[in-house]
Amino acid sequence: MATAVTLPDSPRSVPIAPRWTVADLLQQLGDIPADRVRLDPPPGRATFGDLIRVNEERSGPTCEWVDNTLVEKAMGFHESWLAMIIAGELYAYLRTNDLGMCSGPDGVMKVLPGIGRAPDVAFIAWANLPGGKPPPRDDKVPAIVPDLVIEVLSASNTDREMARKRDEYFRAGVKRVWEIDPESRSANVFRGPDTVAPVPVDGTLDGEGILPGFVLSLRELFDRADRRS
Repeated sequence: MATAVTLPDSPRSVPIAPRWTVADLLQQLGDIPADRVRLDPPPGRATFGDLIRVNEERSGPTCEWVDNTLVEKAMGFHESWLAMIIAGELYAYLRTNDLGMCSGPDGVMKVLPGIGRAPDVAFIAWANLPGGKPPPRDDKVPAIVPDLVIEVLSASNTDREMARKRDEYFRAGVKRVWEIDPESRSANVFRGPDTVAPVPVDGTLDGEGILPGFVLSLRELFDRADRRS
């Protein structure tokens, strides 16, 4: 049986079993591939300060902080391109509808104690930010919760990893999660960890009450990304 220990810089208790194997760790993180787990600092011993340091050094992919373990984001070039198209559409909307700010794949946020996530695209309403302004520049990983999270699925994202992310997002207070699937050119809209509305390739994503009037055609999104006329 695992014993609960409190690790540095985190108020969470993370179950660590004396006889755990690498397989146990990967399972806890969502069955992710081993090549996404940083070994320095050792898994289970990475602090919030380590998260800030490795992302400032830019010595590799952006890292998230999960159970005091640094986990590299899974994002290829094509997924990054899709995320930038979506962020561009969102920013264009926000220029005429000044409701908040958006962030990209490097925007790491401390969404829960012991959890630092970097959504591929996120929207945060001014009403949910102190003073209605962006976090100060010296706050490298702000403790903020997005209203909308958009994740572009990559090949190494597992079902269990995404289920864990959704659970964390909604526990933190996220209102919607959009998962974009380049493989099927479709999407899923989550209103809760397991409350999902599939959106087919000829469908549209709707900002609903979060981004009133904002719509994103999936066909136009994927056709633009693939340079289809």
